[in-house]
Amino acid sequence: MKKYRVALVGVGAVGAEMIRVLREKDFPAESIQVFASRERTETIAGEEFHILPTTNDSFKGLDIVLFAGGTDASVAFRDAVVSAGAVMIDNSRAFRQDPDVPLVVPQVNAEDLEWHHGVIANPNCTTAIMLEAVAPLHKAKRLRRLVAATYQAASGAGAKGMQELEDQARAAAEGRPLVVSAFKYQLFDNLIPHIDKFDETNWYTLEELKMRNEARKMLHAPDLGISCTSVRVPIPRAHSESLNLEFEEDITPDEAREILSNSPGVKVVDDPLAGHYPMPLDASGKYDVLAGRIRQDISRNDKRGLEMFVSGDQLLRGAALNAVEIAEELVRRNLVHR
Repeated sequence: MKKYRVALVGVGAVGAEMIRVLREKDFPAESIQVFASRERTETIAGEEFHILPTTNDSFKGLDIVLFAGGTDASVAFRDAVVSAGAVMIDNSRAFRQDPDVPLVVPQVNAEDLEWHHGVIANPNCTTAIMLEAVAPLHKAKRLRRLVAATYQAASGAGAKGMQELEDQARAAAEGRPLVVSAFKYQLFDNLIPHIDKFDETNWYTLEELKMRNEARKMLHAPDLGISCTSVRVPIPRAHSESLNLEFEEDITPDEAREILSNSPGVKVVDDPLAGHYPMPLDASGKYDVLAGRIRQDISRNDKRGLEMFVSGDQLLRGAALNAVEIAEELVRRNLVHR
């Protein structure tokens, strides 16, 4: 089997998951090099790496470079990666709306990889989780409108967000003051309906607008009606979403369950009388997006509306797993060239 020289830029919660998923999925990596802001030795996902500082010369001789750092690093080193002949798979927001950059979840729009020019973007975590479950229904019945409410875990703010929630829970139990740093307000015992900056022209947050803009691009549906409210919730890991879906054709809950049961990357968990429905606790650490609470929208007098609830691991489906699956699909399609 052909082997590929892989690199990771950025060491954090997502970067650690990328290393772990590469190993779990037995990706054909001849080597894995890790780059960050400074040189050091560090254990990542149980494996010791000699981390080197990132420079424009870091990417020579590499085949695939996974970016798990911030937007600034992705922008700064894009040209160096492409010039070196490697493929950049970027987890930041830097290139998601660039018309020359495919924005991809392999189960949704793998065909877009065929026109990449050296850079491929990972979508926002909530978009990736949503589309894993929504895209198969869209392909079958053509989605017209979607209204979403997201319940986003502390992991969406990275390792520092997860640690802050844990520290606040411990401080509350011990009667100590709660320290607030990673979020605008304390997250423990609270909900925060504010993720990212507000767009003062419409008062949606950028997080909410990402859902609309990215879903339209990935589904090739530029006029798709999408509205979203994003809320940070006090759980450590895995995002959940309540989705109201309107289709151009009739669709029943049984039809939706049948479609999703045959869709890779989705697990239908939908037996409410037995207490089986998607929950972030069950989605944490899992590759599949859980879909359930599928029911006809009773606010309508036709059969073109559904309600659904989904949960998915933000660090996996929303980031690391998706990046590795993009790399796997590139290899499968022979789109990595030395």
